[in-house]
Amino acid sequence: MRRLLLCLLLAMLVGAPAQGARLVSQLSSDTVDITSSFSGERMTFFGTIAPDVGSSAQAVPGPFHVVVVVIGPTQNRVARQRTHNLGIWLNTDQVAFPDFPSYFHVLSSGRLRDITNLTTLTAEKILPEALTVQPNEAGWWKTAVFGRELVRLMTEQGLFGVDENAINFPVENFYSARLTLPSNAPPGPYLALTYVFQNGEIIARKSEGFAVRKIGFERFLAIASTQQPLLYGLLCVVLALFTGWLGGVIFRR
Repeated sequence: MRRLLLCLLLAMLVGAPAQGARLVSQLSSDTVDITSSFSGERMTFFGTIAPDVGSSAQAVPGPFHVVVVVIGPTQNRVARQRTHNLGIWLNTDQVAFPDFPSYFHVLSSGRLRDITNLTTLTAEKILPEALTVQPNEAGWWKTAVFGRELVRLMTEQGLFGVDENAINFPVENFYSARLTLPSNAPPGPYLALTYVFQNGEIIARKSEGFAVRKIGFERFLAIASTQQPLLYGLLCVVLALFTGWLGGVIFRR
């Protein structure tokens, strides 16, 4: 009987769930304003890994790894293949990617392949290439080839990127990271997804949003071009006439 009770007690201890953790995080700003002089914006991500609500523990033992994925507004993208035919460059093939992020940047506290396995990175869409792994009428092979080229082009424009070792731990349970949004960052809603890893597993996660918006005259032009196309067209004509007249006056002198 004693052996049976001892075995049951050991089974309960081994099968008990690991102590949970929660992430207390914050962004340096929830709004980024784009003006005519906008040349980029530096944002700071920081947070603390704390025991779960209701836990009696004072702290969650480390070490940890943190990954922050910043995703910009989604839009329908088309990757096209250009071929040289009879001296002319033509678009001969294409693959459409619906709801594709216009901005995607990954910050991590170490090499992603060392933090967790490829399956988790792909399932959580932490790798840029994972964004193209989706059902597509073009077929999986063609989608993978065109998707890889789309990611490459977005990376060359500074809209996609992976920055490993960008997250620092001043103390064991507190992290901080900085990200510079480029001057061509598309306006719209952004989402920052933060993952806390321990021994290759996600033990906490959190999502936070911020907005990139145009203000002033740039905002007026952006809204007018979509909501009031006639007014936008007339304004462009007036500006073109005024610029031509002003140039003539200046050069005449």
